[in-house]
Amino acid sequence: MNVLVFGGTTEGRLLAQGLAAAGVPVTVSVATPLGAEELTPAPGLTIRTGRLDAVQMEALVADFDLCVDATHPYAVQASANIRAACQKTGVALRRALRPASDVPADSVTVPTAAAAAAFLKSTQGNVLLTTGAKELAAFSSLERDRLYARVLPTLAGITACEEQAIPHSNIVAMQGPFSCALNEAMIRQFSIQWLVTKDGGDPGGFSAKVQAAQNTGARLVLIGRPREKGEDWKTILKECAEQ
Repeated sequence: MNVLVFGGTTEGRLLAQGLAAAGVPVTVSVATPLGAEELTPAPGLTIRTGRLDAVQMEALVADFDLCVDATHPYAVQASANIRAACQKTGVALRRALRPASDVPADSVTVPTAAAAAAFLKSTQGNVLLTTGAKELAAFSSLERDRLYARVLPTLAGITACEEQAIPHSNIVAMQGPFSCALNEAMIRQFSIQWLVTKDGGDPGGFSAKVQAAQNTGARLVLIGRPREKGEDWKTILKECAEQ
């Protein structure tokens, strides 16, 4: 069996490394060099870096016996593209999905980043945005001096902040996940009243954000997770290794 994993996530990395260790040839496709950095080279493990259009994705998928979508729970468009490529090529598809988290009762849950911004417009206090650089434009209606953006330490991340006129003093360019203590320190340092996040599960540091918010009195604004079906990466690994 020859397996293709669309990753860049903890699940994708663990699955790929587990497959390689079990002697199953596996290729991991990640969108950015940052995703490739997290993968440990191993015999039988091939790393492919770069974003794919529909034609490129179909051509890649067609060379494998099994495709595993191990992208982020909120990567809706990526998952749709992977699903379409597998349907067109007839390649079997499995979805490795991390479990959803328990959400505190006092959290404000909204469907989109735009809805989060609309809610925050009627509030006061500083806001820590931890939903990624791609979501920053949704918060353009808010006063910039209220916004503190935590983004990846890449040129794209910093550029996105500059394009949205986020003050440089309000940019935190670091790669997570972050501990509860570090989240607390940031909340206190910047006098954060509202922490905007997604449910990235434990691999994404969600529980540490929840605990830090509770410890400091900050309120969570949660962008709800898209509903989809999937399975644990360990289940996929076990079945592939047994074939």
